Amino acid sequence: MEVRRITINIAGRVYPLNVPAAEEETLRKVGKQIESMIKDFEQNFDVRDKQDALAMCALKLGTNAEVTSMNYDKTIQSTNERLTQINQSLNNEIGK
Repeated sequence: MEVRRITINIAGRVYPLNVPAAEEETLRKVGKQIESMIKDFEQNFDVRDKQDALAMCALKLGTNAEVTSMNYDKTIQSTNERLTQINQSLNNEIGK
């Protein structure tokens, strides 16, 4: 696995990272997304400093991840229920 050394700038700080090459683009994209969120929070809310903006970013990203996870779990459960129904229907037809 190829590892690359990159730097990500978040809230005026530079973070050097060693990342798998396959994840580089995603990390850069997320870094830009966080920077954009920080600017949005600073412009639209009473944010005292970068720490407040970063905390709000963490809450927003964490909430988004939790909602996505819950939706994924519901989709898996629904798919499993539907497959069980199909399997029962097929078994009923084969048993005739």
